Amino acid sequence: MRFNKTGFTNEKLLDLYKAILLPRLIEEKMLILLRQGKISKWFSGIGQEAVSVGAVQALRADEVILPMHRNLGVFTGRNVPLERLFAQFQGKKTGFTKGRDRSFHFGTMEHHIVGMISHLGPQMALADGIALGHLLGGNEKATLVFTGDGASSEGDFHEALNVAAVWNLPVIFMIENNGYGLSTPSHEQFKFNYFIDKGPGYGIEAHQVDGNNVLEVYQTVNKVAKDIRKNPRPVMIEALTFRMRGHEEASGTKYVPKELMEHWAKKDPVLRYEAYLLQQKIISTEVSDAIKAEIKQAIDEGLAKAYQEPEVVADTDTETHDLYFPFDQKVTAPGNSTKHSKRFVDAISDGLKQSLERYPKLIVMGQDIADYGGVFKITEGFLEQFGKERIRNTPLCESAIIGTALGLSIQGYKAVVEMQFADFVTCGFNQIVNNLAKIHYRWGQSADVVVRMPTGAGVGAGPFHSQSNEAWFFHTPGLKIVYPSCAEDAKGLLNAAIEDPNPYLFFEHKALYRSHSEEIPDAYYTTAVGKAKTVLSGNNMSIITYGMGVHWALSAVEAMENISADIIDLRTLLPWDKESVCASVKKTNKVLVLHEDTLAGGIGAEIAAWISEHLFEHLDAPVVRIGSLDTPVPFAKNLEENFLPIKRLKEKLYTLNAY
Repeated sequence: MRFNKTGFTNEKLLDLYKAILLPRLIEEKMLILLRQGKISKWFSGIGQEAVSVGAVQALRADEVILPMHRNLGVFTGRNVPLERLFAQFQGKKTGFTKGRDRSFHFGTMEHHIVGMISHLGPQMALADGIALGHLLGGNEKATLVFTGDGASSEGDFHEALNVAAVWNLPVIFMIENNGYGLSTPSHEQFKFNYFIDKGPGYGIEAHQVDGNNVLEVYQTVNKVAKDIRKNPRPVMIEALTFRMRGHEEASGTKYVPKELMEHWAKKDPVLRYEAYLLQQKIISTEVSDAIKAEIKQAIDEGLAKAYQEPEVVADTDTETHDLYFPFDQKVTAPGNSTKHSKRFVDAISDGLKQSLERYPKLIVMGQDIADYGGVFKITEGFLEQFGKERIRNTPLCESAIIGTALGLSIQGYKAVVEMQFADFVTCGFNQIVNNLAKIHYRWGQSADVVVRMPTGAGVGAGPFHSQSNEAWFFHTPGLKIVYPSCAEDAKGLLNAAIEDPNPYLFFEHKALYRSHSEEIPDAYYTTAVGKAKTVLSGNNMSIITYGMGVHWALSAVEAMENISADIIDLRTLLPWDKESVCASVKKTNKVLVLHEDTLAGGIGAEIAAWISEHLFEHLDAPVVRIGSLDTPVPFAKNLEENFLPIKRLKEKLYTLNAY
């Protein structure tokens, strides 16, 4: 290992020595605490400290870094208070996640750090979004995201690099190539020698560094960061390194050949750098000992403060309150606005356009939404009015685009993502349920993202363009889900969702786009989130439904004699309006829950269960559910009609009415 101190002052060399010693000495202390049972788990970065330390020291303090679980040096390099860091490791309330997550699974925007989730790859797309925010804002800043050789096998790796390349985003992708993904060696992970071979395939500049040489890492990151601030583009840096401990301590290292461990032990990044400074007479043994003593004292003091913090006390109200970023909706009325008849599709377009006018930092992203106007033409003409920076065609990569939207939110933007069809959201599922939904609960970061979901059957589109998948997300705390049934609500609820700095899934039934019209206000307005609407009043039963189910229910009741029903349009599915449902059930004493989604495990099951549990004494009949068949959505018209519950609805209503 050769150190090159050209361009470094002795003071800077000494600062780097202190910076690389701190995480090593913390690690050594943590391993002791782990054996003593004072922390529950530890992911060691011993042997890899030079990568984290060199990178964080080379960037400006206000540039965002997205570390992983072996990058302790990033947190110490950003001067995160040790007592809070140790409280985090111990699950104390004063930690960054209030005891809700462990080790390095947190972020702190005070220190410009965005934390990882256990899935390893998704944070790379967040880096794209943060960099895009800087690019749009005219900020000359770099963003650096860490990933490992094992995580490169995930699709998120490809998607994030591809988006960054296509959009010329100023991101440094730091790949820590330590030869193993847990116990799986590199030759079982990929069929190439080095990651720098992959860069050209993405159109990305790639560099390789000795990841155990803190000066080389610093020099490379510093040079690249300076360049991409002025000439925005992504750059890949491959840091060759090795971890000297297990994936986590329980894993051990028995799978590593002894001679390989001995080879890398000789390249210890801390000991080798220390030896170099001693040889260059930049430090002496006495100075080194004094620095170590000072660091150990700081560690002990930080631990003492963390130990003094009480164990976290569970409070249900606090836990549920922290699901969402605090937001008190103030409904905006349209005033004395003129009204015009508009189709469902036009109402959504109208709302989106007015929100873009209202929020200059709102960005809309999706496949084919720019010049083409989207497959349903909702964004037609938007490119000319708002420009390509705000109306962004995306590569075909749902996960990266949802992650990019979250990154934009972290930078203070609002983002609307159009799923071309709701069915395709499966490719971005992880970003929604594990990043968007949990980020505020975990470390207090808002996720100001709306995912538009063209959904539903009845249009002869078959199994992969017709699914009703709202129930997949209904089970995920931290999301908000709206599903309008009419043009007026579609506009008002979309505006409300965009206004709210929390993550929304906004379902739009494709069959309503051009079949339903009504007069709606021309002006901007919002509709109350979480409030149902009574679209028909009656006395014999309550029909609880949403989306296309509202129209089916209206049609069925109007065509049947002796059926007097309340039809309750939920409009918002998460959270759903229990008060309105309760009032209707107490009035009619009979309930039918209707939805287009397949019956088993649908949202109707939860609503029916809640009614049975809380309103049993008000019921004169069992709660009835009706939905589509428990099969995929078929293509042929006759099969699709049989799949949907429309023809079975009247029979259910007659039976319930006669009970």
